[in-house]
Amino acid sequence: MAAAHLTGDGGLDDRVPFLARLEDGEGASLRALGRKIPFAARATLIHQNEPAAHVLLILHGWTKVTASAANGYEALLALRGPGDIIGESAALTGRPRSATVTALEPVRAVAIEHERFRTFLAGAPGVALQLLALTSDRTRAADRRRLEFAAMSVRERLAVLLQDLARTHGRRTAEGVEVAVPLTKQELAGAVGASREMVQRQLKELRERGVVLTGRRALVIVRPDVLRRIAESPDAG
Repeated sequence: MAAAHLTGDGGLDDRVPFLARLEDGEGASLRALGRKIPFAARATLIHQNEPAAHVLLILHGWTKVTASAANGYEALLALRGPGDIIGESAALTGRPRSATVTALEPVRAVAIEHERFRTFLAGAPGVALQLLALTSDRTRAADRRRLEFAAMSVRERLAVLLQDLARTHGRRTAEGVEVAVPLTKQELAGAVGASREMVQRQLKELRERGVVLTGRRALVIVRPDVLRRIAESPDAG
């Protein structure tokens, strides 16, 4: 098997990437079906509601998956990175895209036409089962997060999210743990189901307490212990 990349125990990116679930030969055969495409930072890979023609396998770089409501509110559903597959649901159902996928940094991906992808799955039941398992894992993680967040305040939800990001996308620096994916305040708000203004107020409070450092496209977690106390026992934070 290819090496699995475990990224936490209940966070925004609690998953093993699709390609990491496959045998090396299976992954190589799947990648060979498509063509490599580069995307610039902030480029849109997939548009919500558009007709679907291909799936994408991410080889390098991170993306965000968002969905927009009729009133314009945009929710951040997930982060997808190296080894992940995106657009597979539309490929299998024939329905329009359910979300938008945007590059957070330069991304390289392999685009595989729908019919070629479906034909490959029909002849590779092991790969099809791994795709089914991935879909199940993503659904369970989303359901678990919705249940957890339903009982939390915005302050608690943000603390949980920042812990997840530190664990799954953090890198050590002299100042603390820097979140390596560039998320805006609006994107953080979309991840916790709150307004940008509310998240901005919460970040300001955390910054004034020395828990985090924020800047343009930068977020450093200085006191993860405080975030943990807020998430586990908000009155103690």
